Amino acid sequence: LLFSQFLMVGRAIVSALPGLCMVAEIVVLTRFVSRVAQLFFQAIEDERISVPWIYPETAQSTRKLVGVAVWLFALAIAYPYLPGSESEAFQGVSVFVGLVVSLGSSGLVNQVMSGFTLTYSRALRLGDFVTVGETEGTVALLGTLSTKIKTARGEDVTIPNAVMVSQIVTNHSRFADAGVFVPTSITIGYDVPWRQVEALLLLAASRTPGVRSLPAPVVRQPSLQDFYVKYTLFFCLERPAERANTIAAVNTNILDAFNEYVMGLRRSDDVD
Repeated sequence: LLFSQFLMVGRAIVSALPGLCMVAEIVVLTRFVSRVAQLFFQAIEDERISVPWIYPETAQSTRKLVGVAVWLFALAIAYPYLPGSESEAFQGVSVFVGLVVSLGSSGLVNQVMSGFTLTYSRALRLGDFVTVGETEGTVALLGTLSTKIKTARGEDVTIPNAVMVSQIVTNHSRFADAGVFVPTSITIGYDVPWRQVEALLLLAASRTPGVRSLPAPVVRQPSLQDFYVKYTLFFCLERPAERANTIAAVNTNILDAFNEYVMGLRRSDDVD
């Protein structure tokens, strides 16, 4: 009886060898196709190849989708050649594993689909300076499950992709070449001539490193209150990632310009 059992196992192994060889061939061919697809999409991401329907910022996600699709297709082809694939036990285990994965991965699938939404909407790219809710910083990683943002204080903030999709994302770098205006506001009483205030604000902007001369800074009066006028200085940044530091420098130069103006008035009064 023992000898016959060993003989049956040996025959099963020998009979399974052709199927295993076919599975090995499918795996080798799939790895080759996956590698070719990876090199193709990597060339698009590096902008060595231009394809009208694929953008460089979406090439990485498209490569992942194509890789998953290729391996799923290979699994479907190789499944009949697996030893015991026709047995009820094997099919029952497969159904059980699929059920467990489908029930436990609902939140995971939500994060993955949100990540694809961010990628294919082209809302973000690596290196963009963005504002997400109360978080402001540079995009360091566009992951499948989350997005990492490096703040000006050097903090690494991880935001789940589902949260990214549900919030308003402001990209300060997308049109930086054409010029994205940054505002800073002050309020001055009606007794100060508005042309003098405008001149001082423009002077402060011209003194600040990191403020572009073209497009030129402009001053607007968005509202007239009961006791003061609100002035807003709009200027463009040379480096959007230095947004906080540049705004602080502009505000400092505004204070200096107004102090110099006040000191000049006092000196002229003393002379009179």
